[in-house]
Amino acid sequence: MQGEEDVPVRAEADILTARQTGKAFAGRLGFSDADAVLIATAISEIARNMLEYARGGVMHFRALEAPRAGLEIQAQDQGPGIEDLELAMRDGYSTSGGLGLGLPGAKRLMDDFSISSKPGAGTTVVMRKWVP
Repeated sequence: MQGEEDVPVRAEADILTARQTGKAFAGRLGFSDADAVLIATAISEIARNMLEYARGGVMHFRALEAPRAGLEIQAQDQGPGIEDLELAMRDGYSTSGGLGLGLPGAKRLMDDFSISSKPGAGTTVVMRKWVP
């Protein structure tokens, strides 16, 4: 199995490519179809944010083997960053007039979720899902 892959996210079509990459990794790692859909949904939320707020970035997919099998997705952009991470992680908070469910929704769908951001230097999201 290919252990790592990068997917640039620069246009709407790249969101689909990132989703398909996540689903392919999930299938090879032994995730259920339901878990593959959850992973793809989290990818969509983060990739959409990357496009909307940072004009894109890169999603790095990595198969995990130890201490157990799983999938790690690192999304990194060089956008304006997030001023207040605590506020951005609240359901309903949006600076674009959306529903404000992207970041907190992705966090709920994955087993591990971390976000770091520096205003003016970009944002990095790391998500992991473990094979049950």
